Amino acid sequence: MNQPASQLATPTRAFTQLLSSTRRGARLARLLAVTQLRSWGAGENLTESAETVVAELAANAVLHGRSPGRSFRLTLVLDPLAGRLRVEVTDARGDLLPHIPPTDADALHTCGRGLSLVAALADHWDCVPYPPSGKTVRAVLSTP
Repeated sequence: MNQPASQLATPTRAFTQLLSSTRRGARLARLLAVTQLRSWGAGENLTESAETVVAELAANAVLHGRSPGRSFRLTLVLDPLAGRLRVEVTDARGDLLPHIPPTDADALHTCGRGLSLVAALADHWDCVPYPPSGKTVRAVLSTP
């Protein structure tokens, strides 16, 4: 008996993990993302791009979104049929919203380059409130 195509399709996969708002937590987010994507059979190009995006968003959550005693959350959602990976990083500081500095900003300034990398690697990214006081930064990457 033949199965309908909808039953043969690969389902959407999701991964969520709370991590400490420390440098170690940001590093662990990157390592967990790579491990999870490889276990799902994601392509190497997608995994490498996602690794950079997760590293930047997690570092921002630790550096700019940290609130004493609060963790940040990493979520990965892979939809193989749509050819999309959504990366979400949620932190406790909804009052500090991310932005890319203007291109004419001081070349020696060390902040703001991470989101430029995210913008270059992702199809799009945005930031939404996470009530009661946090925010979620999301980036969507297409699979090749």
